[in-house]
Amino acid sequence: MISSLRGRLFLGLTAMIVLAGAIGAIFTYKWAFDEAIEIQDAALIQIASLAQSGSFNANAPVPEIEENAQLRLIDLGRTLGGTPDERRLFGLKDGLHTASWNGQAIRVLLRTRPDGSRYAAAQPTSIRDDTAADMAVRTLLPIVVLIPCLLVVAGFVITRSLRPLIRLAENLDARRADDLNPLPVADAPTELKPFITSINRLLMRIGLLLDQQRRFVADAAHELRTPITALSLQTENLDAIELPEGARSRVAALRQGMHRTRRLLEQLLAVARYEAKPTFGEMQHVSLDETAKEVAADLLSQAHDRCVSLGFEILEPVAVSGEPVMIATMIRNLLDNALRFTPRDGSIDIGIYRQDETAILQIEDTGPGIASGDLSRIFEPFFRGSNPEGDGSGLGLSIVKRIVDSLGGNIELGNIAGAGRSGLRVIVRLPSLD
Repeated sequence: MISSLRGRLFLGLTAMIVLAGAIGAIFTYKWAFDEAIEIQDAALIQIASLAQSGSFNANAPVPEIEENAQLRLIDLGRTLGGTPDERRLFGLKDGLHTASWNGQAIRVLLRTRPDGSRYAAAQPTSIRDDTAADMAVRTLLPIVVLIPCLLVVAGFVITRSLRPLIRLAENLDARRADDLNPLPVADAPTELKPFITSINRLLMRIGLLLDQQRRFVADAAHELRTPITALSLQTENLDAIELPEGARSRVAALRQGMHRTRRLLEQLLAVARYEAKPTFGEMQHVSLDETAKEVAADLLSQAHDRCVSLGFEILEPVAVSGEPVMIATMIRNLLDNALRFTPRDGSIDIGIYRQDETAILQIEDTGPGIASGDLSRIFEPFFRGSNPEGDGSGLGLSIVKRIVDSLGGNIELGNIAGAGRSGLRVIVRLPSLD
């Protein structure tokens, strides 16, 4: 069964056109055939009239027509006699008849002269039928040519009529996952308006559900941050107290867990913030290279503790449009991710440069890279890959993706493959400012 609406419409119209054409062709053929027979009967009548006036000699082919029509004039005389065929013809009344002559079926017109003699104008029925069939077939040629033309026109009309539906699907496919703006209804065809209206109501309900979810996550994270901060302060106060070695190790584990929880809450608040309003604050002229230097400087001590070389491979002045906190968060999350996976004595190289009208942020590390099966899911919230490292929450790259999308850019991750080298290359492309 055909699942395509276009295919169903075209198949239905094709069946209707072919069926209507076939029925029309049958009636047209019959009508044209009968008309051709009547025309040939009229020709017999005309020839008989000419013979009666003495224009043609009897018992001879009609001049200039014999080759195609095989018309003949037969003189039957005044009395019943002659050959059996002549006697049979003589016994017929004046008018058109179908008879036999020399074992061949003929169409014959009998006439009686004023002196009582009779004559006939005759033509073989096989010639008449062939001529009528030929004329009828010629009459069908326009219909035979018209049917394929109608099919082409039907296909064109169907394609044009369904184009708004195709554009609607393309519009939906081209949207970002968080774009829940209603679809335009004003210029849509009347038949599509109820469908588009239903989609818009569905988008509105989805938007309300997402807003409720975001508010819940933000409120929960905000409410949890205060007790977590208080617990962190209490664990720090325990440093001033003399505790047994076993108790200190437990306090250190507790402190690490509190740090991870606080980091997770911060990331959750960031996710809720960027989903609820991707471009908070006024868009400004932000120096990408200066922001990257500030973020890298903040992380130098952490890189030093891990014995990781953190520096710039290329640094060019490039400006982008955005909010400074967004740009800094994006770079920090990328560098945090690189530091987490880069082993001791490894390196992280940062590149800031301009390519045509695009600002490029490139970060390369010497870590293990990302498993090929994880690349398609790496931007999903809370996804940490098949080989998670450290105390990450799986939200950093998800936040980066939201920021990059909100700034009209794109991000690309790829493993670095080379002789004796591995790592991950992250390339962020953003529209640059002149």
